[in-house]
Amino acid sequence: MLKNVFTLALLIMIVFSSCAQSAETVAPAERYTFGLSDNVARQKVTFKNRYGITLTGDLYTPKDHGGESLSAIAVSGPFGAVKEQSSGLYAQTMAERGFAALAFDPSYTGESGGEPRHTGSPEINTEDFSAAVDFLGTQKNIDRNKIGVIGICGFGGFALNAAAVDKRIKAVAVTSMYDMSRVNAKGYFDATTPEQRAQTLEQLGEQRWKDAENGTPILAPKGLPEKLNGDEPQFVKDYFAYYKTERGFHPRSLNSNSSWTITTPLSFMNMPLLTYIKEVSPRPMLLIAGENAHSRYFSEDAFNAASEPKELMIIPNAVHVDLYDKTDVIPFDKLEAFFKSYLK
Repeated sequence: MLKNVFTLALLIMIVFSSCAQSAETVAPAERYTFGLSDNVARQKVTFKNRYGITLTGDLYTPKDHGGESLSAIAVSGPFGAVKEQSSGLYAQTMAERGFAALAFDPSYTGESGGEPRHTGSPEINTEDFSAAVDFLGTQKNIDRNKIGVIGICGFGGFALNAAAVDKRIKAVAVTSMYDMSRVNAKGYFDATTPEQRAQTLEQLGEQRWKDAENGTPILAPKGLPEKLNGDEPQFVKDYFAYYKTERGFHPRSLNSNSSWTITTPLSFMNMPLLTYIKEVSPRPMLLIAGENAHSRYFSEDAFNAASEPKELMIIPNAVHVDLYDKTDVIPFDKLEAFFKSYLK
């Protein structure tokens, strides 16, 4: 049993943040969780967001594109992951299909800049997508009028928010989407009571006193165990199977090897990400979720709140993390058709 409501609120954030592996078992920082395709080129790039934070990304381009201007896609997520994990796989696959695709580390995480480290922000992480659009639209081989975004997991919510405010984004797709504001403010399935929310905010406020006295934000407890007992919720087992194993582990990923600051939930508690989701229209959105994903309701509710054109695609038998890296489950044919149709 969780000891108090504060611990329950933290679980929402730290379930993405597993126990660190020992130095002897940590994979090299250069490690990618997927092999580089022979059909694409990968180039490390940097660019600044509107707050002056330097972001680092990998730009994937098809090797044989003939020199014509390319349509482009910016990709990020999951929340707490790095570009060498899911977002890089998505970007590389879209590059194989003819797009320029940029996978980037968000502010305060991975190889990107920003202090303090390991902090999330609904505003700045939304801005990170727009900064990626800035970068893509200033490349000579990219058509700035043909730029879309893909958000995975928690960055699905940021991608939708970015598309609502940034009219340069011509199409947006999200997979296994989390609304990080909603889940922090209301808990899973909106189960948090007003009394529990008030208690959580009281305790987060007390943590701010401690951080001020220490002079630096304290990291939350580690989320995932070194070993599973077998009685954990299925979605925790699923996260473990990705982030804590060779399948998806990366030493720079908070989800694999560190944790968020304890006070990170504060910035999400009263700043709803999807308030203006209707303003994505008339540009199209595609929401993709697993049939058996614990997060499926986020995509369904976002779909119901959005205006046309919109499409919700439910992947039979899939769970949340299947859409991180399982190339036989992720509907890349659909993503290719979607962006080729709308990035005209």
